[in-house]
Order: sequence, then C-alpha cells, then structure tokens
Amino acid sequence: MTPAARQIEIANLIRQHDHLTVNELAEILNISRETIRRDLSELAQTGKIQKFHGGASLPTIPGEGPFRDRMSKNAVAKNQIAAAAVELIAPGETILIDTGSTTFYFAEKLSELSDLTVVTNSTKIARVMSTPPATARTFLLGGEFHADNRQTIGSMVISQLKSFRAHHAVLTIGALDARTGVMDYSIEEAQLARGMIEQAETLTLLVDSSKFEKIASFEVCGLKRVTNLVCDKQPTGKLREALIDAGINIVCAET
Repeated sequence: MTPAARQIEIANLIRQHDHLTVNELAEILNISRETIRRDLSELAQTGKIQKFHGGASLPTIPGEGPFRDRMSKNAVAKNQIAAAAVELIAPGETILIDTGSTTFYFAEKLSELSDLTVVTNSTKIARVMSTPPATARTFLLGGEFHADNRQTIGSMVISQLKSFRAHHAVLTIGALDARTGVMDYSIEEAQLARGMIEQAETLTLLVDSSKFEKIASFEVCGLKRVTNLVCDKQPTGKLREALIDAGINIVCAET
C-alpha cells in the first residue's frame, strides 16, 4: 500500500469511528505506531483529521456539520462505491464531479491517478485533487458559495460549465426510481447536475442503496442518459428491470 493510499484508509477509518487512537489504528492496519503518527501529522496538515494526544478525530470546521454527518453515514458503502467507480476512469481523461460525500470519497481515490483534468463545484474535492501527491489539473467553478456544503452553485457555475467538454460526469443524486429516473432534493444542485451531464460524454452515478425507489422534488435526467450506476447493493424489482432496459452498466461494489 502506498503512503497516499494508506492515509486515505486512515482518514476513512476515522470517519467511520469518529475518533481512533494511534494504538487502535496500528492494530487495525498492522503497521507501526511511528508510521501512524507520521501519517496523522500529514493528514492534520491538510485538514482531513484533527490530532489529539495519542490519536485523531474528525476535524471541527464551523458551518460544516451537515456535510460532516453525511461523510460518516454509510461510510463503508460509500468507500466501496468510490473504489469501484475509479476503475471506470483512465489517465488523460477529463471528469466533471459534483458536491457530495460519496464523490468526495471518489475524489480521494481518483487523486492517485495521473494525468487527469478535474472540474468541480466542490472546494473540498478541488483541494483533494490539487494537493500533492495528487497531480490532476483542477478547475473550481465559481459562483454563489454555500459554506454548509463547501460548494458553489447558481447561474455563474452553469455558465462556466459550458467552457468544458468532459469524458465523464460523475455525480451523486438524491433519489432514483423506474418512472422518473434521476432526481435531487435541491433545485440548484439538480440544475448543476443537468449542466454537467450536457457537457460530458458519459454519466456515472454513485448511489448507495438507500436512494433506490425514492422520489425527490427535482428531476435531473431519465435513465436513458445514464451510462454507469455504481452502487453498494444490486437494485431489484421494477428499478432493476428499468435499468437493464435502459442499457445501464450496473457496477455493484457489494462484498
């Protein structure tokens, strides 16, 4: 395991448990306490964790409570989804990524690939993709800033998107069903998603199974526009039938 991959794993473990000691991390990962301490120092410098004597916890950032909560929810499933989704990306490609806890996990793993161009409205994702050892050329879309989710939204963001063409749009969503397809709870985020889809050759959805057969307020796109669905559990019933009929590649990260 490379140092970058090991640090991602340490950050994921802390998100899952809220806090862990150096001894606990050394035992879980079967590596020395000295290595853990060095990794925690580097993670703390980039703001991914907060050190305390003998261990580390999630960072406390004003105005980031809801996003932090989502990072901890279904963390194992989101990490599995992210790992599976990265396999769909090749060096040299351009990727549009929206704001979300699952896309943040995806970005952490994506940062290990070389020769990428990433366009995002998430300041957290932009930071991950532009902080060494990551080497991606990173573009942060400007617009109205929402501190709660560390994202930009609005007409300025949509306008800037038209300057890019991408191989992939990689998105999180609010809900997915057989009738409507892809939906979101925020009209601003739905509009952003539609803008990214228009500029991309393929559309990959990162969706944990809690979003299946649910309804959200704003339609994003129909199932025919989706290329890949990366999920933690296989969809069933009418949704699965509709996904297959639409020719969607279903990638299940369930282990």
